Amino acid sequence: MTEPRVTVGFVKRAHGIRGGVLVSSTSDHPGRFSPGSVLRVSGSAEDVAVVGSQPHTEGIILYLDGVTDRTTAEALRHHSLTIAPAARRPLTGDEWWPEDLVGRPAVTPDGARLGTVTDVVLGGAQDRLVVATPDGRIVEVPFVAALVPDVTAEAVTIDPPEGLFDPD
Repeated sequence: MTEPRVTVGFVKRAHGIRGGVLVSSTSDHPGRFSPGSVLRVSGSAEDVAVVGSQPHTEGIILYLDGVTDRTTAEALRHHSLTIAPAARRPLTGDEWWPEDLVGRPAVTPDGARLGTVTDVVLGGAQDRLVVATPDGRIVEVPFVAALVPDVTAEAVTIDPPEGLFDPD
C-alpha cells in the first residue's frame, strides 16, 4: 500500500522556455519550495528536487530537477505537488492536521457524545469541523476556542451553543 501524501501545491502552467512551472501553493510553510526541497508530482512514484524558485504575482515559479524545457514543464500542468507526511513542519501544541481530527469522537465538556468528526473545512476567516451525529445529521462547528475548548488524541470537545445540535 502506498503512503498517503500531503498536497502542498498545484502546477498552473509552464513558465518560460527553460522548464519553469508556475505553482499555486497550498502550504503554510514559507520554505516549502526552497532549492533543495523534495516534492513529488502527482502520477509519479519518484521524488524530484527543487533546483530554483522565485516569487511571482500569481504564485511561485519553480525549477525542478530534470525539467529543463517548456515541453516537459507543460506536461506538468494541472498536476499536484506532494510531500510525505513526515516532511510537514512541526506543529505547536495547539495545532492539528485536519486528517488527524477526522474519525475522532466529538463530545460535550461533560463527556456526552455529539457524534464523529468526519471532515475539516478550511476557510479564510475560520475553519469548521464537520460532525456526523448518531442520528445521521451533519453539523458544522466553527473551529474556535469558544466552541472547541479542547482537542486530545481521544476526542474533540465541543461546547455548542443552544440549538446547534438540536434535530430541527
